[in-house]
Amino acid sequence: MINLKRYKLLHWVYNLMHYKSLSHNKAAYRKYAIHKPVIASISSKDFPDKTSRAWLDTGHSKDLVPGRPELGSFPPLVQRQLTAWSDNGYLVWNNFFDHATAGGIQQEVERLVRKGRLHPTHDNKLMFAGRHSSLIREITYEKRLTKLLSFILDKEVVPFQTINFLYGSNQRAHSDSIHMTTYPLGYLIAVWIALEDTHPDNGPLFYYPGSHRLPYLLNSDFNEGETALQLGKKDYVDYEDKIAELIERHSLQPEVFLAKKGDILIWHANLIHGGMPVKNPALTRKSMVIHYYAKDVVKYHEITERPSLLK
Repeated sequence: MINLKRYKLLHWVYNLMHYKSLSHNKAAYRKYAIHKPVIASISSKDFPDKTSRAWLDTGHSKDLVPGRPELGSFPPLVQRQLTAWSDNGYLVWNNFFDHATAGGIQQEVERLVRKGRLHPTHDNKLMFAGRHSSLIREITYEKRLTKLLSFILDKEVVPFQTINFLYGSNQRAHSDSIHMTTYPLGYLIAVWIALEDTHPDNGPLFYYPGSHRLPYLLNSDFNEGETALQLGKKDYVDYEDKIAELIERHSLQPEVFLAKKGDILIWHANLIHGGMPVKNPALTRKSMVIHYYAKDVVKYHEITERPSLLK
């Protein structure tokens, strides 16, 4: 069976139809001397280097963070985690949202589902609720949150997408950077919000502390057979298998996030993470992820070689 999604020409046509949503890349293309139209396919092969330039990746956070005057505006526990960001690649802010706000987000999602504005994907994700709800859109711009994310990246951030879950994802270990990629690397960041308590039976998140320090796994590291008109022959499962090999090779040890309603987890663009198996399928694990890009970088999707649509 022919896989039409492998043909780049179809992507170019789609991109042309959504040209306005690609205009955010124009300034970044000029800044980084990318000499191609914003509707064209783009991937790591178009860039001269494959390392992060984010300030907390170029040095150690224990040396860099204390010198920033904005540090004192964050709670003490968050300050300590910021100084350990280079070691861990994530931080937790307990009780960031009160129960009423977390419950309001979930009620809004359920309303959008009832009205047919949101539809579960094949893997039970509810995508882009923030495009249909002013309440959720406001959450993505919450001032304490965007201030912290901008501090971590040392750049202004813009929300790219929301993903809502009613149940645990059961997702294998992966890094977000294969899906939402930047040039320079390192300028994506994610926030996971617990909309109800999680526990071992409803498929909590897991992550590998320090895994963000591994080299970024990009198309050239696991795929093959790409041409000017077609994507490589490998599938996403081949990427997941490669990640599993890296975890074993480096003897990485996971941590499980048993969150309480309103807690948030923030993680680095390259942190390896996923969803634990759901032991009791009758249990929900209501949550929302927000992915943010730094504003002034090239934004694209490495695995599909598509520029990101930013609405």
